Amino acid sequence: MATSIFISHFTLVYFLLLSTTSPIPIFAINITHLLSSYPQLSEFTNLLSTTAVAADLAPRSSVTLLVVPNTFLHNSDLLNNNHSPDNLADVIRCHVLLEYFSWPDFKLIPPTGKLVTTLFQATGRAPNNLGSVNITRDPTSNAITIHSSNSNATIISLVKTLPYNISIFTVDSVLVPYGFNLMASETRPPLGLNITKTLIDGHNFNVAASMLTASGVEEEFENYEGGAGITLFVPTDQAFTDLSSSMMFQSLPAEKKADVLRFHVLHSYYPLGSLQSIVNPVQPTLATEKNGAGSFTLNISRVNGSLSIQTGLVKASVTRTVFDQNPVAIFGVSTVLLPKEFFGDKPIEVNKPRLANPPDISLSPVNSPDIDDSASHLSSPPGLEDKTMSSVNRESVVSVFLGLWCIGFYLLVTIN
Repeated sequence: MATSIFISHFTLVYFLLLSTTSPIPIFAINITHLLSSYPQLSEFTNLLSTTAVAADLAPRSSVTLLVVPNTFLHNSDLLNNNHSPDNLADVIRCHVLLEYFSWPDFKLIPPTGKLVTTLFQATGRAPNNLGSVNITRDPTSNAITIHSSNSNATIISLVKTLPYNISIFTVDSVLVPYGFNLMASETRPPLGLNITKTLIDGHNFNVAASMLTASGVEEEFENYEGGAGITLFVPTDQAFTDLSSSMMFQSLPAEKKADVLRFHVLHSYYPLGSLQSIVNPVQPTLATEKNGAGSFTLNISRVNGSLSIQTGLVKASVTRTVFDQNPVAIFGVSTVLLPKEFFGDKPIEVNKPRLANPPDISLSPVNSPDIDDSASHLSSPPGLEDKTMSSVNRESVVSVFLGLWCIGFYLLVTIN
């Protein structure tokens, strides 16, 4: 009897350890889906989508979103003036804290406050720490106030939470980042830049200019001039000459060549100084917007005083500024930026059509988080959970069998 009890206790402990160490996959968060059932937050949700801030949030897994309800949003000047899309986007980014906070977390903040980085600070456009916010707690009322450099907002209530990935709170005012004036109307005329002509006039960019014309993406790029702007990294003629023939760049279909060109463009205006001080080195490109979050990204950093751009396969450096006038910046680079999605260890085959992308992962009604702060889980792609669990179960059975066999053998030897 003692032996069986001992073995039962061992088995229970073993299964408890196994269950606590099993990996739990984390998937991208669809923020607009989370907010879609709250009509009183529809205006802010629309701003998340139209300014592409929702796309910025997709690859992140630990954020706190401060949402301004429609009533408070209409009382502000954010929607009343003709603000440029890039300025609107940065105001919305100021409402994204790059740290997960629950109600208990907020209540632990000291009265002196805590400085927290926002998504606006991560763009590199905020001087010093002026893109961060200071969160304070009133020790008497426990009211939580968010202080930006130009404004304050008090938290109203919790909307949703998915520990420990994302929490959403409502606030009673728009947070205005440093240097912004919501009362000023912006009527900046479109720049109307001819990118191809600018490259030809800049000399040593003839190959890139001809590729832009042949691919038809030049007009696509120029359409972004009136929005948040664009930043182009253009390989020199020598960079194309040095391109290895083994990369089969010329064998790519026309659409994939166009994606390579999109891979050289950021969907925001970044002058050289902003690029050199960028906080988040991994930047999405126009190819990211076309192919999905997390793909076709560039790693931008400052190395030994010069600007380095890495794709995971090649490393390029910025050779000079070709053009810089808000909202367009064009820089020459020493190497053709080859995406690992096409030229990596397992590149997409150039002579076969790409398989359709899997459906977007969203929250199922069963697993959707409730407003009462109850824990929830994001749904897994079909089949993934079954395959993961079957693999774990096989390993568990083998491990338990070996463990029990060793214990039985030990007890047998001891009794004899």
